[in-house]
Amino acid sequence: MAFSSESLKVFLAVLDGGSFSAAARKLGRVPSAVSMAIAQLEAELDMPLFDRATRKALPTPAARALEPQARQVASQLNLLDAHALQLHQGLERRLVLAMAPELQTGVWSRPLTVLAGEFPTLEIEVRSASQAEAVRMLHEGSVHLALVFERPGIDEREAFLEAGSQLLVAVAAPGYPAAAERLPLGEAQMADTRQIIVASGEPTASDPQILLSHRVWLTDSYLATLDLVQAGLGWAYLPQPLVQPLIAGGALREVAFDNMASQMRLWVDIVWVKNRPLGLGAKRYLELMREQLKVGPRRA
Repeated sequence: MAFSSESLKVFLAVLDGGSFSAAARKLGRVPSAVSMAIAQLEAELDMPLFDRATRKALPTPAARALEPQARQVASQLNLLDAHALQLHQGLERRLVLAMAPELQTGVWSRPLTVLAGEFPTLEIEVRSASQAEAVRMLHEGSVHLALVFERPGIDEREAFLEAGSQLLVAVAAPGYPAAAERLPLGEAQMADTRQIIVASGEPTASDPQILLSHRVWLTDSYLATLDLVQAGLGWAYLPQPLVQPLIAGGALREVAFDNMASQMRLWVDIVWVKNRPLGLGAKRYLELMREQLKVGPRRA
């Protein structure tokens, strides 16, 4: 086998440096050792790689032909070494996050871009789940972190980071009675006007602050909810970044209530289980969220 990780390193150093002496300085060796390594490689390949007629080491056509693949292999070896080191330091094979659907349009996905750059071999899975489902998956161990709206009470098994808030807006299609009449809904009307929510199986799987009606349709995503709302089939609380352009364009209207605002701000927590050690990817995600939001954990 002519090429090894060592001979590949020397070959590329000579290509980059343009001479044996420049490659030797880069590798921390004497020029004679570099020259000997290239000569041995040329002997094993049975073809010249560099023209030694001048003081510079000019690559032959064969060397130029081998260069692209050599660089690719070197890059893969570097990636392999980095991955092995990260695994040694505690990197997960896959980082799994459960997010309430209303949060997927917010700032909570942004750190994943940095993670992808820092840990290119890390697999990341983001699961859309209702509040109750996300917490259930967290405790059963199928996800590492759960991003949910702040809940009443404290579960001593959990640690969490307060991670900002999401503004939800009550909206309906312009022709839907709750919006068309432009009159505030009283408590009785509110309870009898169809509400569309994101929840799994039961309306109570949603955040209890969001559920205001006795007449409820369920979906499994905020995009499905938006489609039903735009079709005039009910009203819903939806993330402000998602609906604001539609409100501005007249495709949706805010629903007015006579005893509460049409906008609701809910605080968000990133939750993990105390007695289950977090991997390198999960820890880095939390660090990035702290940097991004300039907040710290309220309690550990």
